[in-house]
Amino acid sequence: MIVRARAALSAALFLTFPARAEPVRPAPATYEVDRAVVRFWAPDTGGVRNPRFVFARVLAFEARLEALSEPDSDTGNSGEYRARHVTAALERHVAETLLASLRIDPEPTADEIERQIQSARAYLVERVGGRAALARAAEAEGIGARDLYDILRRQALASLYLDRMVAPLVQPTLAELRRAHTARNNPYRDAPFDAVREGVRRWYVGRKLAEAVQAYYQNARSRLRITVLGELPGGA
Repeated sequence: MIVRARAALSAALFLTFPARAEPVRPAPATYEVDRAVVRFWAPDTGGVRNPRFVFARVLAFEARLEALSEPDSDTGNSGEYRARHVTAALERHVAETLLASLRIDPEPTADEIERQIQSARAYLVERVGGRAALARAAEAEGIGARDLYDILRRQALASLYLDRMVAPLVQPTLAELRRAHTARNNPYRDAPFDAVREGVRRWYVGRKLAEAVQAYYQNARSRLRITVLGELPGGA
């Protein structure tokens, strides 16, 4: 009887106090990878059943690009952005998404899309002041190569739609290019015109394309529904 009592007591103590206590491990940390800050839809994208989303990381990156496009402003050189840059970036993002979702007839080939992507990349580099500036903006917001490619592809499809389905992008005359070459914000203004003619043409067409995208956004506002889901990226 005593032996049985001792055995029962030992079992009880073992269950109450394990022979070797397990170390207490802190709960795993949680990290916010990204978050949707805007939801929008329009008949162009399939209506309310097919909403599109804008994520904080991408919008912050695009706001930096808007700031870098203003080299003479108080924010352009640093890439820090303000509320107006966030607004401009959001409007451009929404308009390009709408345009990129529309059917192009005839449908562009994969090679045509890729050429337009490379043209969009070259214009973006010129627009923000060089590859280093673009790389710093991408690093600041955690934008990888795939993210950037998706942005450029969206821009490429938007420009192809505008060129083929709305109005052909104006091809500048030689006189227009010479005038554009001397523009204050032209990145090629300090180089001889004959040496940078193609770059000036790309910059000129890119500016016209940006104006067309903005005009499309203004026309689409009446049928567009935008909902802010959370705090937008903060400006400097």
